Amino acid sequence: MIVWTISLGLLLLIKFSDGSQDFSYDGNHGPSHWPIDYQSCVGKHQSPINIEEHNVKNINLPPLRFEKLDLPRSSFITNNGHTVMIKTNESEAAVVSGGPLRDNYIFEQLHFHWGENDSEGSEDYINNHSFAMELHAVFYKQSYKSMTEAVNHPDGLAVFAYFYEAADKENPTYKPIVEVLPKVETVGSKHELKEPLLLEHLLIPNMSTMQNYFTYNGSLTTPPCSEVVTWVDFKNPQLLSHDQLAAFRNLRTSDGNKLTHNFRPVQPLSDRLVYHNVFNIDNDVPLENNLNNNEDAGDKYNGGLSIRSSATMSILFVVSTVLVTI
Repeated sequence: MIVWTISLGLLLLIKFSDGSQDFSYDGNHGPSHWPIDYQSCVGKHQSPINIEEHNVKNINLPPLRFEKLDLPRSSFITNNGHTVMIKTNESEAAVVSGGPLRDNYIFEQLHFHWGENDSEGSEDYINNHSFAMELHAVFYKQSYKSMTEAVNHPDGLAVFAYFYEAADKENPTYKPIVEVLPKVETVGSKHELKEPLLLEHLLIPNMSTMQNYFTYNGSLTTPPCSEVVTWVDFKNPQLLSHDQLAAFRNLRTSDGNKLTHNFRPVQPLSDRLVYHNVFNIDNDVPLENNLNNNEDAGDKYNGGLSIRSSATMSILFVVSTVLVTI
């Protein structure tokens, strides 16, 4: 007998890259049934969660730093049956560090979660409010060399979450993405974006609000629900038009039905603390819990938050500190 052993990382990579996954968002394979096949989906520190601002802990974290987000990249958009995912050609990897992260993290992919209408769709909530859509930018810890290896470690991934509300006006940043959605309606279809993608347009949408975020330890929001994620949720939502949001609902699942919704219900917070990064507070607040699961719990963070993807970022940071009022 030949026994094939597949690591958790390889399993995750397969589930991110094709449409053959045995889970869905409805019926016998919906979220309430995930724990039958994936025991980790009933873990104590699952995502998403409802972030209640009266229960968060204010903290002053060091600067977030994005590097090489300003490089134009050829990009491919894929329908994997559960979301639409964008990956870039990595001649030079995009990198994030700082904030709650204790190492460099390498950009892997980004994908979206949405609902049946414009009043729901995000996975994390803020004050019991669901947003129309949520973008997840997935990074893996550089020292683990790959996404496949990183998902085997409790501090392996960092996921940056961006929220969206519905509006009448089109968001031009997302026009190139929405325009190619009809070309990837079927599961497994893949299409190259016409123009090179600048990740900074998606991941640094507003310099003056990027320091306003929540962070907590959690899990993947799809099976196998591994608790390996440091979440960074930017508080200020962006706007997409009703038509832009509706375009995502035309994607198809592996059974040919429209993918009208693809968000997991919120999970219990349990014993976790959610931190709110506060810029330029009077007194530095020490971390009381271990954000990355394997560092000293008494670390103290100093300094404000900046975002840097090119030489111009240092100038923008100075401007943003004047504009932002706490």
